[in-house]
Amino acid sequence: MLRATLKSLLSRKLRLVLSGLAVVLGVMFVSGAFVLTDTMGRSFDSLFASVFEDTDVQVTQKPKVDGQDMGPSQASNIPAATLDKVKQVPGVAKVVGEATSDGARVIGKNGKVVTTFGPPRLGENWTGTSDLMQLREGRGPQADDEIVVNATTAKAAGIKVGDDVGVLTLQPGKKVFKLVGIVGYSGDRDSLGGSLEVFFTTPVAQELMLGEKDVYSSLKVTAAPGVTHDQLRADVAAALGGETGGFQVKTGKQLQDETTKDFREGLSFFNNVLIGFAGVALFVGTFLILNTFSIIVAQRTRELALMRALGGSRGQTLGSVIIEAVAIGLIASVLGLAAGVGVGVLLAWVFGNVSGVALASVGVPAAAVISAFVVGLLVTVVAAVLPALRASRIPPIAALQEVATPDRPLTKLTVSGALIGAAGGTMLGLGLAGQGGNTLWLILGGVLISFIGVALLTPLLARPVVALLGRLFSWSVPGKLGRLNSGRNPRRTAITAAALMVGLALITGVNVILASAKQSLSSQAATQVTVDLIISGDGDDNGPAKFDPAVMTAAAKLPGVSSTASEYWDFARLEGTGGTGISATPDMAAYAGMFKLTATEGTLNWTGPNQAVVDTENAKERNLKVGSTMTMQFTRGEPHTVTVVGLYKRSDVMGGTIVSGDVVKDFRSAQPSWGYIRVGQGTAVADIQRQVDQLLVDNPEVSVANRAEFVDAQSAQFDQLLTMIQILLALAILIAVLGIVNTLALSVLERTRELGLLRAIGMRRAQTMRMVTVEAVVISTFGALLGLAVGTGLGAAVVRALKDEGFSKMAFPWTQMATYLLLAALVGVLAAILPSIRASRVNVLQAIAHD
Repeated sequence: MLRATLKSLLSRKLRLVLSGLAVVLGVMFVSGAFVLTDTMGRSFDSLFASVFEDTDVQVTQKPKVDGQDMGPSQASNIPAATLDKVKQVPGVAKVVGEATSDGARVIGKNGKVVTTFGPPRLGENWTGTSDLMQLREGRGPQADDEIVVNATTAKAAGIKVGDDVGVLTLQPGKKVFKLVGIVGYSGDRDSLGGSLEVFFTTPVAQELMLGEKDVYSSLKVTAAPGVTHDQLRADVAAALGGETGGFQVKTGKQLQDETTKDFREGLSFFNNVLIGFAGVALFVGTFLILNTFSIIVAQRTRELALMRALGGSRGQTLGSVIIEAVAIGLIASVLGLAAGVGVGVLLAWVFGNVSGVALASVGVPAAAVISAFVVGLLVTVVAAVLPALRASRIPPIAALQEVATPDRPLTKLTVSGALIGAAGGTMLGLGLAGQGGNTLWLILGGVLISFIGVALLTPLLARPVVALLGRLFSWSVPGKLGRLNSGRNPRRTAITAAALMVGLALITGVNVILASAKQSLSSQAATQVTVDLIISGDGDDNGPAKFDPAVMTAAAKLPGVSSTASEYWDFARLEGTGGTGISATPDMAAYAGMFKLTATEGTLNWTGPNQAVVDTENAKERNLKVGSTMTMQFTRGEPHTVTVVGLYKRSDVMGGTIVSGDVVKDFRSAQPSWGYIRVGQGTAVADIQRQVDQLLVDNPEVSVANRAEFVDAQSAQFDQLLTMIQILLALAILIAVLGIVNTLALSVLERTRELGLLRAIGMRRAQTMRMVTVEAVVISTFGALLGLAVGTGLGAAVVRALKDEGFSKMAFPWTQMATYLLLAALVGVLAAILPSIRASRVNVLQAIAHD
């Protein structure tokens, strides 16, 4: 039986190649994700090792605000006196004060700020060259109007030694410096991990990047000969007061390990995202494999029945199909692993070139190998189980029958689909409502089970829907035959269409959510905001972009401007809790009017320093009322005791705690993040916009937009997200297309005799091709309609569940949905090319004699 199975497998290798290709693509995604993250992880391990190689011990002061989810902690400044104190510690050979902070933005030759995709833009004090960093051109900065940049910054900005360079810092306004030097790093690197670095003299770095004179962000301590790093760390920590001294003292090895750990956690999240999309692709591939084995078993009914008649047991018949699945899974896993290694290396190379990170040697982690074979074998075998069971139940008498695959009733399948679909819908509803233990897993499980339920219900829908769709092509005999062929076997048609349904449903669901978000945003801007012009810019890990407060002072004096308001932003710790984002505004009355805030208690106006207003929901949660006080610690300075002077009704665009402008001096940067301008009646908004734009010449990170333009800019982020999801789901769509090709190819082979008879009675080759094409278009269109319907339902459910989170409008992207439907029809045409050509080339005499 084993020899017969292997011989049968080799005789049908072309039939099985497409189902194996589905596994190859899915495994490629999984193993590629592991290869990519492993290569990048080791690359950054090497990077961090070199960054901290000349650091024996580092001293920093504990941040005043820590634990926020919205960005990195900002260490507090260390007084210069601490440096002198550390110098006196036995075992210390040298102490270097470092004044470093993220936030030095170089303005390039084109007048635009040089940006990065993740790496920081550091402003630092010049402490000289080292084994790690060397001057490539020029010299170090000596005067306060001189700077040095690394080679990556110089290339990105298009600047050279001798140029005047504009730099934005944490202080208001653009500062202009003379570029006197360019540095590089050991190993012929232009940067460390893609970071953009600007080096100032120490006093300038302290003032512009730390906001104070005679302070440092960290101290780099070098051990005397014979003193271990751990001993030096312990001695320095003891001298600074130990755990209660407010300082963090760590060795270079500790810093390397902690930084590497944090980065690998980020890579792990990225890896999980890629594996999630690979799971979708493999889920779709399961439909393809299931359909392939079902068709093959149906085609081999007489062969399998004959084996049973010759003495083969049910177990042997079951085993023969499973062995075929294992063989395909093994081969596909090997090919998928090889392809995954190639894709992982390619993506790592692209990432390394974009980020400027030197790539480590390519390696294949054990996780990539194990996952490749486990996933490849598991998906293939699981998909083949049902066809294998069906094969084992073929009676020996079937060998004597001409028609061995009669259509079976759909009752059991329909009932099972209804029950599973209801279970999936219940899980999804509980997850979206926030019930149960882990809402994320409830939602993901609900979506998966719902898809399975819909797939089981699809055969019930296939015959009537396919018949209806097919009538669009029934204007000719080939069209009628194609329609009848697509509805001949509803199970087969349903499985093929379900594969396409999954990918399109996910894309459509996300599209509905994002379209509703954009519509809600537009509606909220129109009904809840009275601002005419908004000054803002893109931010980074440190928060939103900032600009010179003098801009708002000048804007308020422009003829035709009726009112203005500035909003400042920083991290803060409230009442000893973790860090959170906090807003401040100097003119609360104007600010409240621009956002239609309504006081429910107290007043929405400042009557003195250290005051705050809170929305009613927040106040209820924290048991606050007018007159209550709370302690706030900002990035700098001492804690503030803030008094609540008013409560307001939370809106879709505004909520939380807003504090008075006098506390801004203790923000990390005392510059506004947003500026709001209201134009008086009779004045053209466009005229004021042009004048404000001129005020922002020295603030290239921000721009002024009217309300509609601002909403469009915010909505553009949704379009970018949708594009990324579509790219990642393209693999699932590709596998679904392979499923249509595979189904048609096997169907053509199954109907060889029928095609021969049709050709014999006068059907031309072009008509044969048209018949197969109609069948493919009907199946793909049916799958697209299913995907659009299911995706719309899922998206609508999510939008409804998020009603209290600002999703005030339900919107359906009709244009995109129509585009998906047309593309599905085109996919059907493309998928039919090879099978239709094969059908048209059938030899008439051989086909009639085919058995």
